[in-house]
Amino acid sequence: MVESATKSFSDSNKLGEGGFGAVYKGTLENGQEVAVKRLSSGSVQGEQEFKNEIILVARLQHRNLVRLLGFSFKGTERLLIYEFVPNASLDHLIFDLEKRSYLDWEKRYKIIGGVARGLLYLHEDSRLRIIHRDLKAGNILLDGEMNPKIADFGMARLFNLDETQGMTNRIVGTYGYMAPEYALYGQFSVKSDVFSFGVLLLEIVSGRKNYSFFQNGENTGDLASFAWKNWRQGTASKVIDPVLRNSSGSVHEMMRCIHIGLLCVQEDASDRPTMASVVLMLNSFSLTLAVPSEPAFYMKSIIVSEISRSWDSTEG
Repeated sequence: MVESATKSFSDSNKLGEGGFGAVYKGTLENGQEVAVKRLSSGSVQGEQEFKNEIILVARLQHRNLVRLLGFSFKGTERLLIYEFVPNASLDHLIFDLEKRSYLDWEKRYKIIGGVARGLLYLHEDSRLRIIHRDLKAGNILLDGEMNPKIADFGMARLFNLDETQGMTNRIVGTYGYMAPEYALYGQFSVKSDVFSFGVLLLEIVSGRKNYSFFQNGENTGDLASFAWKNWRQGTASKVIDPVLRNSSGSVHEMMRCIHIGLLCVQEDASDRPTMASVVLMLNSFSLTLAVPSEPAFYMKSIIVSEISRSWDSTEG
């Protein structure tokens, strides 16, 4: 069924390819469009992560999470069948000089709010407590109305509701979005996801990748540090995507989002807000925001050097 739906996994049906394999568009016999994630035989996502993704996503129902429709696990062939989301992933739009002009401030603010609500559901509002651990622009899918849907739960961790953090010897995720306590010591919590959300928020406002400040292997700063420096100097408008500066969007909203993003990327996890607080900050402009301090460790040369060497192989 899936093979015929995807025209035998034809290249013409391929939507994209990442570290775990390729994703294909398929059309079922009833006309329903689906996205089929086909894990490569050499994928770093092993059997456990595959089962993990099935178990987690099948139990989650939220408009800002991608919906799992089915799966197949036969021999070495592992398939996940998801709802088809027509506008691909956020990174294909937000980092493209031409396409991102389509993302006016209204659409970007809608995406920010939707991702925040989806994370809040994972952390607090579902029957489970789930830490995504790989939140990034490439894992935010956009439907026909530009509603964001968080995807790729292969690396997510399930917690009991009374648990707040965990430890791992296996660091997974994408450098540039990782909280320092996770990248350095393997400590993760809901605040690790908050850090990733803060980086993503700054990317959405600026239209720039967090690590686009590395040029010719040299550290010229990073987006979080650039945003903090300008926020402190009263020039935060320099962080805003030039495409947006002359738009009808609210500069006040953009500046507030930069402020919220900086609060999310604080070095000390306890200084970062919860996603419940973030959603409140995004929706209540009468709420006074705390003053952020310098963001996490990026400017410490030894770690920056290590991360810059790793980014090329982890961007997918």
